[in-house]
Amino acid sequence: MARNKYDVDEELDTPFNRQHMKRLLGYVQPYKKRMMMAVGLMLVSSIAGMATPYLLSVGIDVFIPQKNISGLVLLAFVLLVTLIITALCFRHRLVIMSDVGQSIIRDIRSDIFRKLQKLPFEYYDSRPHGKILVRVVNYVNSLSDLLSNGLVNMITDLFTLFVIIGYMLFLDPRLTLVSLAGLPPLVLAIFLVKGIQRKRTQAVSRKQSNLNAYIHESICGIKVTQAFAREEENFKIFRELSTEYRKTWMAYVRSIFIMWPIIENISVWAVSLVYVAGISLLGTGASVGILVAFVGYIWRFWTPIINLGNFYNALINSMAYLERIFETIDEVPKVDNLPSATEMPTIQGKVVFDNVTFSYDDGYPILKNMSFTIEKGQTVALVGPTGAGKTTVVNLLSRFYNVDSGKVLIDDVDISQVTLESLRKQMGIMLQDTFIFSGTIMDNIRYSRLDATDEEVIAAAKAVCAHEFISSLKDGYYTEVNERGTRLSVGQRQLISFARSLLADPRILILDEATSSIDTKTELALQQGLETLLKGRTSFVIAHRLSTIKNASVIFYIDRGRIIEAGTHEELMKKRGAYYNLYTAQYSFLEAV
Repeated sequence: MARNKYDVDEELDTPFNRQHMKRLLGYVQPYKKRMMMAVGLMLVSSIAGMATPYLLSVGIDVFIPQKNISGLVLLAFVLLVTLIITALCFRHRLVIMSDVGQSIIRDIRSDIFRKLQKLPFEYYDSRPHGKILVRVVNYVNSLSDLLSNGLVNMITDLFTLFVIIGYMLFLDPRLTLVSLAGLPPLVLAIFLVKGIQRKRTQAVSRKQSNLNAYIHESICGIKVTQAFAREEENFKIFRELSTEYRKTWMAYVRSIFIMWPIIENISVWAVSLVYVAGISLLGTGASVGILVAFVGYIWRFWTPIINLGNFYNALINSMAYLERIFETIDEVPKVDNLPSATEMPTIQGKVVFDNVTFSYDDGYPILKNMSFTIEKGQTVALVGPTGAGKTTVVNLLSRFYNVDSGKVLIDDVDISQVTLESLRKQMGIMLQDTFIFSGTIMDNIRYSRLDATDEEVIAAAKAVCAHEFISSLKDGYYTEVNERGTRLSVGQRQLISFARSLLADPRILILDEATSSIDTKTELALQQGLETLLKGRTSFVIAHRLSTIKNASVIFYIDRGRIIEAGTHEELMKKRGAYYNLYTAQYSFLEAV
């Protein structure tokens, strides 16, 4: 797919949707009481602060001409009280809204992560993981200031605006009308600029996503990069992506900075008009004190206007990120529980593939009308050339993907009709990519069954011959390992993953190249333990080392999405067909080595 590349933009063609803002307010709903408290504090602060110019006009027009010293002292005391009230309210509002904003951010991020846990393999196959990561971290973080301060400040600024207009009308309606003359051109400018800002913000989000995807890919592949001395070439690619991001960012900044000069110029012209009109009206009902107070209010009048303009900028920017966030949350999983899904009964182990056909996104069929029946307790080995469809078989059995046609049944129950959790909890799955999580070895093995005791974890490790190497580590089972287990050998990681699968005590066990990186001595010991563990348990084993599956109940030779041969090792060797050729070629190669 085109979007599965770090250098291809993820286009978002949908128009601006006002419902996104409504959904965002839905996250605000649980915290409305605390937000109203913050709004109340800001309103008290606003009212107290807006009284300052009026009190100054009283001092100039009344107390100073009367030489009323006690009145001026009282006025100064009142002004000090308003400053203290303003400071205290601002402090408490800041604490409340910082906590509320981060709580909302946590809720949004939790919803994204919850959805990502449910999305099937196909979703992750079709896009770089870095482009997913940027949505969970960067895009959600971009909403932080908007939610922590923006919404409350918007309400406060609107209220402040009305309070200021009220004071201004009380002082002089004529000067108030002059002050409002700058609003029509400001509203026109906002509507003209908003489309440009949204497009450029979306462009920034795309380039940021590309850059993040490449950085993530480079970090994951750093060993390959250094092994092939690709540092300079990779740096050139990074520079190109970084330069594209810089150009897009600068275009975005230019569009953002358009609003501030417009508002600043309009406000300066409006204040100038007030000066001219105020001077001309002196002696006709307007005093020096009123003019001084009015000038104080007109500057305060434009402060919330500027703040609202900045909030509008932040809102437009956040909407571009919010669209990406909700796009992820609204992603419909292609593999999910049906509305009528029931709990999977206790699995006995019979598996049927009934005329199954499957293809990935490219539409090319990987499996073609595949049918087979496996009885309870049998061990099935899947062999064949790379890309033949062996891993696809076990992926469909685990319902990591949905079949295109046909059915997969366990104990005559169609697995598409049961809940994913009830199905997978009864299966032990060891995939080719043996992933080790950061934490202790004990935690990694216990990952498949959190209620397992230490003794059960150790027993599982002993069964797969992992106990010896684990015990030799400094802290044994409580040795801390890095993400992906980078300090462990590939074989050691496979043994831990093996123990994890067996600890789940699954009714169906799937082993995809479980012993590919284990040394021959350990493998022989492991085979002895597995013979006991696999009894009474239906197992699917994919292996390229054919010596490890000689005792399988049935062996399927798969090629080009079809089962070419089926039978026991002895039966297939007698046929002298594809399996015989593969086995003898491998044996001859090992003999030559």
